[in-house]
Parts: sequence; C-alpha cells; structure tokens
Amino acid sequence: MSTLTAEDEKIAALRLALPALSAGVYLNAGTCGPLPAETAAAMAEVADWELRTGRASPDTYYDVLQRMEEARASIAAIIGADTRDLALTHAVTEAMNVATWGIDWQPGDRAVTARGFEHPGGLSALYAVRDRREVELEMVDIGAGGDRAQVLAAFDEAITPRTRLVSLSHVSHATGALLPIAEIAAIAHVRGALIAVDGAQAVGALPVDVPGLGVDLYGIAGQKWLLGPEGTGGLYVAPAVLERLRMTYASFWSFEEQDLAGLARPWPNARRFEGTSGINHGLVVGLARSCGWLSMYVGLGWALERGPALARRTAERLATIGGVTLVTPLAAMAGLVTFRIAGWSAQAILDELGARAFVIARTVEPLDAVRFSIGWFNTDEELERVLRLVAELAAHTPESMPPRRTLTILDGQ
Repeated sequence: MSTLTAEDEKIAALRLALPALSAGVYLNAGTCGPLPAETAAAMAEVADWELRTGRASPDTYYDVLQRMEEARASIAAIIGADTRDLALTHAVTEAMNVATWGIDWQPGDRAVTARGFEHPGGLSALYAVRDRREVELEMVDIGAGGDRAQVLAAFDEAITPRTRLVSLSHVSHATGALLPIAEIAAIAHVRGALIAVDGAQAVGALPVDVPGLGVDLYGIAGQKWLLGPEGTGGLYVAPAVLERLRMTYASFWSFEEQDLAGLARPWPNARRFEGTSGINHGLVVGLARSCGWLSMYVGLGWALERGPALARRTAERLATIGGVTLVTPLAAMAGLVTFRIAGWSAQAILDELGARAFVIARTVEPLDAVRFSIGWFNTDEELERVLRLVAELAAHTPESMPPRRTLTILDGQ
C-alpha cells in the first residue's frame, strides 16, 4: 500500500515536467529557474514553424503582437496588475534602465539606493546617471537588511526633498533579505521622489501584489522564479507616473500610431516603454507559457506558499549548525538563503556540495558566501541531504575533510 500523500504525488508529477531537476539538487532559480518541458516544446514549435515557413509573412507580425499581449497578461496575473500597466523588456536590467533614465535628471539631484545589497543590473544604470548627469548617488548602509526599524530609519534620513529616485531590490540577491518596500515607498512619496524596485528575486518566489506596494516602477525577470527563457522580463509602470516618466529611447513598438510625415502618438499606457525592437517570437511564447503553466497547472497560491516555507525551514536548520553563519535574516526572507562555513571559502563549499551531492547553487563573491535558491519544486528529502552535508563540512576544515569516494574503472585489455 502506497504511503505517498496527494501532495507527494503532485510534487513528483510536477518535477517530471521540469527535466533539469534530474541533473542534481537544483538550488539556483535565483540565477535561472528550471525550464518546464511544456515551455521548451512551445518554443521549439515556433522555431520549427519559422524554419519551415519563414518569418516574412505579415501574419507572423500579427501573431507576435498577440503573443506579446499574452505575455503581458500572464505576468499581470501573477503580480496583480492591469495588463495595460506592463511593458515587456529583454531583462530586469533593461527594466531598471528604463526606470532610471526616465527621470528628467538635473545636476544636483539625488538618487538613493542600498550599499552592498543591490545587484549590478540595477546599480549600473545609477552609476551611469551619476557620471553623465552629475547626480549625487546616496548609498544607504542597512547591513544585511533584516532589522526593519533600522532599514526604515536609514531611508527616512537618506531620502530628502532633493531625491528624485529611490532604487532598491525587493529581495537582495546577496543577503536574501526582504525589504519593507511599501513603507519605503511611502517615505519616498512624501519627499516627492519616485521609487523603482528590482523584483528579480521576488516575483515567482513569494506572493507579490505590485500595485498594493504603492511603488511607481517595478522590474520583473522572466528567467528566474517565473521559469521562463532568458532574454525576457517586464516593467510595471503605475498609471499615476506614466506622464512623469520620459521615453528615453523608442522603437516602432512604442507608438500606437506613427507615420513618415511626423505623426507620432505613443501608447497611452506602459507599452510606450517597449523601446527596443527585435522581440523574439519564441522567447515571448516561452515566457507566456511558463507563467501560465505556473499559474494554472502548478497553482500559484500553492507554489508561493510552499517555496518560502521550504526556504525558512532550511534557513532555520542552517542557523543551528555549529560553524555555520546564516547571512539571510530570518525575520525578513523570501526564497534565497545565504550562509558561510567557518574555515571554508565559498568556492570550496560549492565545489564540495557539487561533487558530493550534485548541488547546483552559486557563490556570492563579495560576501564570500554560498547562496541557495529554494523553490516550490525542491523536496524535503533533497534539502535534508544537503543540510547533512553542510553539517559535515562545518565539522571539518578543507584539509581534514574525508576524501570523496571515487570509482575505479579497470581496463580489461
């Protein structure tokens, strides 16, 4: 008689639909999530159709427009937004660039972000604005980001009437901390500033009601927790700031109507910020299919409850292991868990985890730490196996660690 529960059977079936999970213990959705087989099949179908019939038919153009709308709708359903408030981008970095360069910067203006917390994808645009527009960039020290009162006090002090933009990650790619974005947005708005949020490590990893956060701009990554293909993403633009944000670059996609005689009417919604051409048909189809698969087949509510619960249990266990330092604050976390082991470099830890338990994770180089991205598709059994191995590493040094077992292959000649 089977002892499997209905949830066990559901997880087993869903894992079969994510073939990459068979390659090892998949703990790196924060870089790229496992691609659903259904998504890969849909993208292959588009590629095959283009190969056999070509890409020059006018029908192809109209099909791409329809697929783009499907992709916007699929993201909107996950973040609780209206489709009209979403622009498709090629990545969350592109979304943050649109948000940053959309400000009418003047010399002496201020931008505010967090020190040691942000991803280069968001920081790069801020550095460029600082250097090209003589903008003052204030980097607020909030530590690991887990002390809510400290975080709010720091931003309350840093955001002044001269601040034009507050640019932050919803969840830090480095420490895994979840910031109180709604409260920071309220502070920014009182001072007249806009707030742009990098949601790469939040959307698809935990429940996110973007309009409810009160933010002005919110970047979305397609290839991470949404399990879509690389080269996809989106930008939410709050209706109230639509006319305040400048179109810094544009393409055919940006205009509802235009002609060669000088008529140019931008879209009256976020689509005006789809400023780059070259939308890949297959990628757009893949993004929509992954988001739809997550919402309707997996069950979004179930997934977004299970993933953070697994991450929390893993973080709590790591915190009890002697020699392990948990970087991620338990009081404010999502799906990322960052830690160190005394006496071990991050790369040495990752090498051992990969060789001994086929763990697929990553290091956070500036912190010399290892980061696990824990999703709904992980199992208690594989996480327990990884935790036991972490405890074993913590009980040794790299020099005293027992050698890995090897398989000797005899030459029969």
